[in-house]
Amino acid sequence: MAPDPAQQTGAPAASGARARIERFVDVVGEWTSWVALVIVVLMATNVLLRYLFSAGTVWAQELEWHLLVPLILFGMSYAMRHGEHVRVDILYARFPARTQVIVELVSALLCVALSVAVIWLSLKYVQQSYVIDEGSPDPGGIPHRYVIKSLIPIGFALLLLQGCASALACVEKLRGR
Repeated sequence: MAPDPAQQTGAPAASGARARIERFVDVVGEWTSWVALVIVVLMATNVLLRYLFSAGTVWAQELEWHLLVPLILFGMSYAMRHGEHVRVDILYARFPARTQVIVELVSALLCVALSVAVIWLSLKYVQQSYVIDEGSPDPGGIPHRYVIKSLIPIGFALLLLQGCASALACVEKLRGR
């Protein structure tokens, strides 16, 4: 009995890795979506306190901005996973199916390269913030700003994983699976 060509190339392992990455991205994305609700409640509370009671804190206002960080950084890989990212569909839609897959593959590889660059560049940025124990420059603001900055390499690592999963999916499509 001849061995399966897919098993000779390691395709099942790659497909399994892709599926695990995509499941992980989905879980992180679904959990992150709750941050949007927290932001809405926090903003509504801040507005009510400010306009009804002339009260508010710098800390609560900064928290609104800080909560946008995980929403965006973790949401971008989820958006890529589900094809909700921006592309020039007016051109893309006119391409033949194989060309579309090649464009997706090149885009995924560029995403991987960009993610690696951002991770590399942001590590020193986060380290510097940690060393000086950077906090808010405003009185009453949020301390330990390095915690929020540390989400930059983490978010781009998640995007890197999704870029790899997307590239693997494109390779599978090109091989006819």
